[in-house]
Amino acid sequence: MNDETFLEMSYVRGPIDRPLLDLTIGTVLERTAELYPDQIALIIKQSGRSYQYAEFLELVNRAAQGLLKLGVDKGHRVAIWSTNQAEWVITQFATARIGAVLVNINPSYGVRELEYALAQSDTQTLIMSRGFGTLDYIQMVDEICPEINRAKPGEWRSERLSYLKNLIYIGKGDILSGMIRWKDFLSGKEAEELDSLIKKKGGFLRSEDPINIQYTSGTTGHPKGAVLSHYNIVNNAFLIGQRMRISSKDRICIPVPFYHCFGMVLGNMACVIHGATIVVPADSFDPWATLKTI
Repeated sequence: MNDETFLEMSYVRGPIDRPLLDLTIGTVLERTAELYPDQIALIIKQSGRSYQYAEFLELVNRAAQGLLKLGVDKGHRVAIWSTNQAEWVITQFATARIGAVLVNINPSYGVRELEYALAQSDTQTLIMSRGFGTLDYIQMVDEICPEINRAKPGEWRSERLSYLKNLIYIGKGDILSGMIRWKDFLSGKEAEELDSLIKKKGGFLRSEDPINIQYTSGTTGHPKGAVLSHYNIVNNAFLIGQRMRISSKDRICIPVPFYHCFGMVLGNMACVIHGATIVVPADSFDPWATLKTI
């Protein structure tokens, strides 16, 4: 994909007369999948999984519909608490497709930081993996919201996190009774055109809509939630990709964590907007795995 292709789609002039894209993240993914349906979008080395752009878009749309069925609408907060996995990237684009706000949770957070971020962001849905290092995420969630282990999905309410309604679990093993497994959440095929479904729910999307909250700092106090829009993320990724001369012929190894800007914007989004391949060497930074992947 060259710069002219995207500039023909839609752009505005910036303060330094540099072309800026007036596109949503979902539109970018759709256009890339249309241009390069057979190009590999994502390679997960630790699991051996890979996805072509057409296949990746289908998974994103299925996840987006899964969120809509759980009652997630435009502006609702969906937190992702996981190391670098395929589901992280799918969630990143699925939330953007329906206008939900992705809340990035640091995989290293303890109980106090997790509860603060979920409460401060009014998170409605939490997508989580088993843990990271010595951290057991399920045990930590059970500590904050014991109600989750006493009822079925959709039938519990947290006393400490009043907005939280859904917990989606990535991975295998035992889970709390109120959780939904990712494979069940993603089980349905596309029953309806996603764009028409979004419009039915009143979710008209604009590039200036807030789409992401990234928590940063916290060294001398609580982490601060930085709110980003489609416009912020798309143009950051687009211009970085331009400067790096990324094209659809490139494969980009991304060993940094997805939960912050380097991984999800300068990595994942820059690849998608320029038609390149996201290559994930390990679920967390591993120098030897990174070198072998390269």
